[in-house]
Amino acid sequence: MGPTAAGKTDLAIELTKVLPCELISVDSALVYCGMDIGTAKPSKEILAAHPHRLIDILDPAESYSAADFRRDALEAMADITARGKIPLLVGGTMLYYKALLEGLADMPAADPQVRAELEDEVQRLGLHALHQQLAAVDPESAARIHPNDPQRLIRALEVYRVSGLTMTSHRQRQSAESSAAGTSAAGQLPYTVASLAIAPADRHVLHERIALRFGQMLEQGFVDEVRLLRARSDLHAGLPSIRAVGYRQVWDHLDGKLTSVEMQERGIIATRQLAKRQFTWLRSWADLHWLDSLACDNLSRTLKYLGSVSILS
Repeated sequence: MGPTAAGKTDLAIELTKVLPCELISVDSALVYCGMDIGTAKPSKEILAAHPHRLIDILDPAESYSAADFRRDALEAMADITARGKIPLLVGGTMLYYKALLEGLADMPAADPQVRAELEDEVQRLGLHALHQQLAAVDPESAARIHPNDPQRLIRALEVYRVSGLTMTSHRQRQSAESSAAGTSAAGQLPYTVASLAIAPADRHVLHERIALRFGQMLEQGFVDEVRLLRARSDLHAGLPSIRAVGYRQVWDHLDGKLTSVEMQERGIIATRQLAKRQFTWLRSWADLHWLDSLACDNLSRTLKYLGSVSILS
C-alpha cells in the first residue's frame, strides 16, 4: 500500500523476481480500459512481463464498487494460491483493502435508475446539497464521508433510497448478526496477511514527485486521452471513471472551465489531496510495516519482514 507516486508498483515487480508472486491491482481507476496515461497505468511492456489482475477489466461507462473488488480479488487470490503462488496486492485504493480484509455490510445492489438520478442531482444541485441530504437521514455516514467524495456520497444515498435503510443501519444489523454467530468477515479469510506501506519519509519529496508525474502525463498526451473519452456520447463528468483524480480537471479544461495552467495546478492539488487521504487511512492501519521510498534496500527489508510474519515459511 501507499500514497500515489510512492513507488508501489516498482517494489512489487522487484518482489515478483525473487518470490513466486502474482500481482493483483488494488486501484479504482486502473480497472478502466482506455484510461492509461492519467492513471499512471504500467506500460503494455511491463504488464506483458509482469501481468496484473484487475487492470483493464471495465469500460469507463461502468461502475465498480468495493464489493465488486472484494469478489474479484478473492477469486483471483484463490486461483493464485491453488497453483502454489503468493497473491501480491498492490495499489492505493485503501477502501478496497479494508473491504477485502474486513468484509462489507450486506448492502443492496446498485440501482442504475437511482444512481442516474443522483448523478443528475450532483450536476444540478452540487455535492454540498447531497451531503446535506445524507446528513439529514444518516449523520454517521455523513460525518465519515467527505463532502467532496462523490462516489461514496452517491452510494450512501443510493443505499438509503433503494432499501429505505441507511448504510449505518445496514452495518449495525450485520455487526449484530456476526456477533450473535460469533463470526467476523475478516476471520473468514484463509490467508496469512502481511501489510506493507511505502512512502517517502519527507512529504515534500512526495509532493515533488506528484508535480513531476502530472507534468509528464501532460507531455505524454493526457489531454488527448481525455479528449477521446469526452468524444463518447455515453460518458459524462458524473461517472466514477471521469471523476478520477486528474481526469475531472482535464475534462473541465476541455469544457472551457479551466485554462491549461489552472488545469495543471488543480490536477496537482487534487493529487496531493488524494495522497493526504491515503495517509489518513494508513495511519489508522493496524500491523503496518513502513518502508521509505528513497531507501536503497527496500527489497531486502521486505523479504526480512515477510519471513518474520511467516509468509515465506
